Amino acid sequence: MIIAVDGPAASGKGTIARALAKHYKLPYLDTGLLYRAVGLSVQRMGLDPEREADAVAASAFDDSLLEDPALRDDETGLLASVVSAHPLVRAALFQRQRRFAAQPGGAVLDGRDIGTVIAPEADAKLFVKATPNIRAQRRHAELQARGSAISKDRVLADIRARDARDSGRSAAPLAMAADAALLDTSFLSIEASVQRAVALVDARVKR
Repeated sequence: MIIAVDGPAASGKGTIARALAKHYKLPYLDTGLLYRAVGLSVQRMGLDPEREADAVAASAFDDSLLEDPALRDDETGLLASVVSAHPLVRAALFQRQRRFAAQPGGAVLDGRDIGTVIAPEADAKLFVKATPNIRAQRRHAELQARGSAISKDRVLADIRARDARDSGRSAAPLAMAADAALLDTSFLSIEASVQRAVALVDARVKR
């Protein structure tokens, strides 16, 4: 069984996808980490994330980079949003994601184009969303817990900018698949969001 979980930054899709993987005993891939790894590699190589050729050159990273704590930094997230807009970067990472999705027994993948591009054949697709203000609150609290002094207004501005880039890019823009189930987590607890997600997946699979 393949489960695709898509949605914008800080919507809760990662938490939900991990919970689904645990519930259904499936391997899990946070595809956003792949783009964060490209962004971090670009930075460490002294290249320009706005230049497609530079971003592609940073796409051949070793899997060990996916364990680097720096991938979770907000700056890396912004870099990821920039490099992910390049069609050739998305093409470079496509097969890596496809292989993970197509493994025997299935998998859970979360990102922004799983249900539309990476695994359109997924047995269940969820599109997780929340209001920009709620997402900014969540991300701000997360960053504060890590010792960041960034303001909530700056976090909200960054989220709005990322939404615009992710939805407006020409290559695999953030979009809800026609056959995906919508899950709005704005006013749901983590537990309630996960319970709703499981119910939605069960309904799709039984159908």
